[in-house]
Amino acid sequence: MRILLASGTQTVRPVVRTAPLPDDADDPAIWIHPHHPHLSLILGTNKARAPRGAIGAFDLNGRLLQLITNIDQPNNIDVAHGFVLGRERIDIAVATERYASRLRIFRIDPVRRRLIDITDPDGAKVFAGETGERAMPMGVALYQPRRGEVHAIVSRKSGPTQGYLHQYRLTPTRNGRVGVQLVRAFGAFSGEGEIEAIGIDNELGYVYYADEGVGIRKYHADPRMPERELALFATEFEGDQEGIAVYAPKNGGGYLLCTEQLEGGSKLHIYPRFGKQTTPIATINTGADETDGLDVSAHNLGAPFEAGLIVAMNSEGRNFWLYRWADIAAAMQTQ
Repeated sequence: MRILLASGTQTVRPVVRTAPLPDDADDPAIWIHPHHPHLSLILGTNKARAPRGAIGAFDLNGRLLQLITNIDQPNNIDVAHGFVLGRERIDIAVATERYASRLRIFRIDPVRRRLIDITDPDGAKVFAGETGERAMPMGVALYQPRRGEVHAIVSRKSGPTQGYLHQYRLTPTRNGRVGVQLVRAFGAFSGEGEIEAIGIDNELGYVYYADEGVGIRKYHADPRMPERELALFATEFEGDQEGIAVYAPKNGGGYLLCTEQLEGGSKLHIYPRFGKQTTPIATINTGADETDGLDVSAHNLGAPFEAGLIVAMNSEGRNFWLYRWADIAAAMQTQ
């Protein structure tokens, strides 16, 4: 559903609101079922100290199917398909666990539609040698440089002006568990606010991250490419730059999406996926409160999400709002 305000600004309403999480919803990720897209899941973090910290799994009707507790302040979560573990290719979800200074890695069972923890408790530690907020992981996005390989690009609560982000390769360890190996430290930081939101364009090989209160920075995701900032944009926001996601249809084209976090009604800014991201193509009011996390899929997930799905965190309701891409596309046509 979309509404045209008197100013000409489009407001798009969600068609589904998930059940609430117990404490503080933060970041969503969309998992696409390999055989039956209408059975796909929305994964979302409940940002709280253990034992209440949790990851929830919702169906596309917003019903909570699973709640994995005893995670010590999970912040962000992302999903990758086809990770090689032994002789299998599996789908995984990876979340940051702030106060344990590690990643939590889950296998996604497509038959039972459940997450199974396969974290190597010691092998999945991040920001080794750091202390305090510099050792606390916040944002995470998964990059797949080649078939079967997955990298986690991770931000933290506080860090240096250079090398704020760390990039890790996910590696099988023992007994079916998964740990990480450091690939590189990279990325500039203004020194203001923090860096949490990260988005990856796997096909084009770019990583975008929000230097909150300053703008969105763009780098190559492939560590073999030159390490230099390619762009700084979205610098004019009133609220913080937050969730970042890429709408990437199979037939080409697509868009880069970013949330401007605002009380009572966050805005969705839509940028070109190709070329320079200087000014947004469109800006849409979502109605969601103080949105942190955002995810999008261009897959046909069945009615009402035939053209794709956007998921945004809604702070006041401690839940996630699901929007039809068709409504977003219609709103873009008026701007």
